[in-house]
Amino acid sequence: MGHLIETDGPGGAERLVANLIGVAADRGARNVAFLPAGGEGWLTRELRLMGITVEHVPVDGYRRTIDALEKGFRHHHVAVAHSHEFEMAVCGTFAARRTGAGHVITMHGGRFYAASWPRRLALRLAATHSGAMVAVCPEGADALRRDLWLPRRRVLTVPNGVGAPDLSHPAPLRADLGLSESEPLIVAVGNLYPVKGHRYLIEALSLLRERHPRAHVAIIGRGALHEPLAALACARGVADRVHLLGFRPDVGSVLAAADVFAMPSLSEGLPLALLEAMRAGLPIVASDVGGIRSVLANGEAGQLVAPGDPQDLATALDWILSQPGVAAGLGARAEARVIEEYDFDHTAESYGSLYAALLPAGAVYRTR
Repeated sequence: MGHLIETDGPGGAERLVANLIGVAADRGARNVAFLPAGGEGWLTRELRLMGITVEHVPVDGYRRTIDALEKGFRHHHVAVAHSHEFEMAVCGTFAARRTGAGHVITMHGGRFYAASWPRRLALRLAATHSGAMVAVCPEGADALRRDLWLPRRRVLTVPNGVGAPDLSHPAPLRADLGLSESEPLIVAVGNLYPVKGHRYLIEALSLLRERHPRAHVAIIGRGALHEPLAALACARGVADRVHLLGFRPDVGSVLAAADVFAMPSLSEGLPLALLEAMRAGLPIVASDVGGIRSVLANGEAGQLVAPGDPQDLATALDWILSQPGVAAGLGARAEARVIEEYDFDHTAESYGSLYAALLPAGAVYRTR
């Protein structure tokens, strides 16, 4: 099995790749990951700790990437390759065609591939010459079919999934931040990029100053916006109540310390962070983008707000913070829904079936 992704940081897509590789290894498959040369190194370290072979390929030109992937496929006898996101989808398709490997594409989130006609055409070509193209939510599948002029049968939906959170080492987050149990803590998880909308959460907190003067926001994630977000918090008069925590490996434990989970994104597919917060039983306030509405059952399992609207976000947070009983009910419904519909075992079995169907004659992939 070959697993291809163009990024090497601690994001949702990268964590899904690590989880799928772990399952494939448990089921007897030999795995190699093809990651970008000069990347952040997080996924590389995680996979090597798991005993997985990692090959780094250049990502500064399609021809070089395709040639490096072809060489790697041949060297490692890759029978099925699974590519994630645009660049590896395109390059992985060419490498698989050259070597005869089966090929699966997963597109995880925003419609960045739709920025230009050449990118749309390239991804359409990849989709039509691969064994399967997968979206992580129905909304993403519809967008791919529409943007790439593909028939319905050409795009499958395999929802992301999560398991039970690891709470074996609870994070003393409230103690670290100097918070009492009576001070509301709103947690957001996502790298510090504009598309994640963290500025709107900070602005919403400032709008809650009178009704919830002791509420705090903690944001898990790293990225270039750390200083601008800190400056915004200062300008809005909430610097003492906004905590930019950077990367944390103990997300489950941090969620256990929270009262509310907020996802103010401007674009998403089916974010793992949202599913993890639901699995932790937290009440959710999230932007109505991508697959979030369907995950939250049209608002029955969490509050939906307009993206980029700090007032709408503040109103929803106020509603939850002011009604503990309502908040508890939302959290319970969210947890029940994610256990029933978005368990990682379902995700692994769906991809396992795809891998098995694309193997050459005589080869076997155990789907359970």
